[in-house]
Amino acid sequence: SLRFPQKLWEMLESSKFQSIWWTEGGKCVAINKDLFDVEVLGREGQQVFHTQKIKSFMRQLNAYGFTKMQRNFQRSASLPEFLAEEAAASAHSQILYYYNPSFNRAHPWLSETCKRR
Repeated sequence: SLRFPQKLWEMLESSKFQSIWWTEGGKCVAINKDLFDVEVLGREGQQVFHTQKIKSFMRQLNAYGFTKMQRNFQRSASLPEFLAEEAAASAHSQILYYYNPSFNRAHPWLSETCKRR
């Protein structure tokens, strides 16, 4: 059985999952919370991770040294633009971003150094 970082890596490299992907040039992991709940955690009998709860999955990420990243949005001065940006930001709130310096698409061998704390 694969360790958590290897399972995560395989998911990110697979075309089967739409709810999780690489960002920032392969340095961050993005997760669409709602879609991940259905697509990954809600799989009957074919669980990728040994949980059905997003909180447990997030604890696993933290246990392996991933930190949650905040996305910074520049705010516009004009009201219509501001409101449009707010709508986009709330859509983004369903997206979680995680970073681990040892988990980088360009350097797959580094994932071996991701150890459980």
